[in-house]
Amino acid sequence: MNLSPTLFLLLITLTTQVQNLAIVFIGNSITIGKGGPNGFPPPTHTVNFLKEQKGVQDVTFANLGRSGSTTLDWLPGSGKYFVKVIEAADSLFLKKDHQLIFSMKLGTNDSAIQGPNGSPVSKENYKKNMQTIISELLKKYPGSKVIVHHPIWYSTNTYNSSKYLREGLDRLQTYIPEIDDMISEYKTSDPGRVFKGDTKAFKYFKKHYLKLLKPEKGQQGTFYLHPNEEGVMVLGKYWAKAIEKRML
Repeated sequence: MNLSPTLFLLLITLTTQVQNLAIVFIGNSITIGKGGPNGFPPPTHTVNFLKEQKGVQDVTFANLGRSGSTTLDWLPGSGKYFVKVIEAADSLFLKKDHQLIFSMKLGTNDSAIQGPNGSPVSKENYKKNMQTIISELLKKYPGSKVIVHHPIWYSTNTYNSSKYLREGLDRLQTYIPEIDDMISEYKTSDPGRVFKGDTKAFKYFKKHYLKLLKPEKGQQGTFYLHPNEEGVMVLGKYWAKAIEKRML
């Protein structure tokens, strides 16, 4: 079948999906951290990467990372950080030509032995808290989508003002299957709205921690927890690729 040039251009236009995205990033110090004096936090790198992708016209975002925060701090009605999510999302939700996305990366502080609010958080309570947060967002913002990234690796001697150590890292890894199970459940209850985000950064940062994580002095020697300037860029790109895969 031969198509006229005009009809061909029309078909190209109809099949090229142009997206505007509005992203609320929910996380902890890893989400808000710049990695160094000349760095930008991971969400900035995520957004910059997405803006370069074909079919993306505009990306607006809010970085709501809060240092030391656990899933308990983000629960609706906790009086702490969920209100900040609502403030940001209400504003972005008004952009009706933008797809509202919540990008979540929580778990590091939940896994601690002691220090952060509510830690240590069991894998069951971690999943329950995440579901409470996500379900409230889905209900409050029709048409919105949530993408949940796996947490990243930290060294087994991590011990600053909070205590993590091997027990914490082991606990952190029990959260990953809970995230995956939770997302599978949402496929049935809320199809097309909750997606698995990045799953690769944990292993990559574990393998390249000397290059990508900052050496920090702690109560059990030099530990590695927070990405450096190169690390935040790498992490932001991992998040961006996951969002691109699920949303575009």
